[in-house]
Parts: sequence; structure tokens; C-alpha cells
Amino acid sequence: MQSCDASLLLETVNGIKSEKDTSRSFGMRNFKYVATIKRALESHCPSTVSCADIVALSARDGIVMLGGPRVELKTGRRDSKQSYASDVESSIPNHNDSISAVLSRFGSMGLDTESTVALLGAHSVGRVHCVNLVGRLYPTVDPTLDPEYAGYLKARCPTPDPDPKSVLYSRNDRETPMILDNMYYKNVLEHKGLLSVDQQLASDPRTAPFVERMAGDNGYFHQQFARAVVVLSENNPLTGPEGEVRKDCRYVNSN
Repeated sequence: MQSCDASLLLETVNGIKSEKDTSRSFGMRNFKYVATIKRALESHCPSTVSCADIVALSARDGIVMLGGPRVELKTGRRDSKQSYASDVESSIPNHNDSISAVLSRFGSMGLDTESTVALLGAHSVGRVHCVNLVGRLYPTVDPTLDPEYAGYLKARCPTPDPDPKSVLYSRNDRETPMILDNMYYKNVLEHKGLLSVDQQLASDPRTAPFVERMAGDNGYFHQQFARAVVVLSENNPLTGPEGEVRKDCRYVNSN
């Protein structure tokens, strides 16, 4: 929330709300794997590797496993002692936000327009719940959507009020759904962007040139994506005497 400080992992305790319980965190899951890694590290190197570093390095390795670039990241982050749930709604970009709002938010973290366009390429993998899609489909279809693609999305999301607890998803990229590649940009140029913010990339004059270049050059996309990840990973980290190295990623240390 404030930086790469693992504040997201904190559970709700003593009336302090967890960031995981906010609407912006909808769909986040499998935190159990971070807990598994942390237990293994604590058994061999107690109070040495922070939860924030675990998250950062897991992201690094996940990018490679998805066919993306190897990103060299620094370590030495420390963990936040507090949750920032009250700030999440106002600070994390929403999928329905304007591209100006997205550029402004990421710009405040040190990302330029080119890097922000590359970072959104993470939408090349994974899936989106219908809850976040139906606004482009009902009561009328967003005219910027390719009609055939809109038909596919309506088949995946047949009702304007999907149950958030139901398994109602559409893949971000139907061609290479689990590969971090430039197919995302090709889809956007064909009006097959899944979220409204995706489609805005192709129409806004500030971002469109980068979309076109990344659509035509996967190597360039990977290069800029790696640069963006480094900038984010080094945004205002807690180091030295700041924060702590949590013993359990779900809770601040008791001593």
C-alpha cells in the first residue's frame, strides 16, 4: 500500500481492518504459500528474511515462470507494523478509473508513462471476476468492445449482478492466458481489452504509441516491464531501524 512492506499480509486484529478485507483486494488469494515460505525461512534463518522480501522475490520468480523477464531485485526490506486499509480505496487505482488517474497514481510512485503502460501488461495473465466486467456489458455493451468479443464475455458473465462468491471469470488473454507476453497489447488494439482501463491505453494519445510499440516487439515490452517492476520494488522501502522482520507474516511481532 505505502511501499513493498507486506502490510497487505496483516490480518484483522484488535479492530484494525486488514487490507485484504477491502474491495480493492477482491480476488487476492493463496496467501498460504507466503506463509509456507516464511515458516521454512524461520526454521533455518530466524528473524532474517522479511515478509516484504518474500513477496518481492516471489513476484520475481513468478514473472520468470510465466515466461517473462528475469528482474534483478534488491533485498533488505523490512515489514510494516500497521495496515493501511483506510487508505486503500482512495490510493489504489480502480479498473474503472480514467487513464489519467492511473498515470497520476503510478507517477507518484516514480513510474513514467512508458513504464505504466508496460506494468499494465501484467493483465496478460490470469483472469478477472465478472464482478469487475459487467459494467462494460450491462445494461448496454461498451461500444469500444469488439462485438464478437463482447458476445464471448456475455456468455462468461450472463447476468449483470454476478455472485462475488461464485466462480464466474474471464481470462485476461484467450490466446496465451498463462504467458506474460505482448498479446495483451495486440488484444487492446483489436478492441479486446478486458477492463475499461485496458482499452483506454489504445485511445489515449499519451499511451497509444507505447501500446503499438509493445504490441510489435515482445522484447521491448519485457525490457520496460522489468524496469517498471524494479521501480515499484524500490519505492519508499522500510529499511534499517524502520519497521521489523515479522516472525509470522499475518501479525506484527509481540516484542
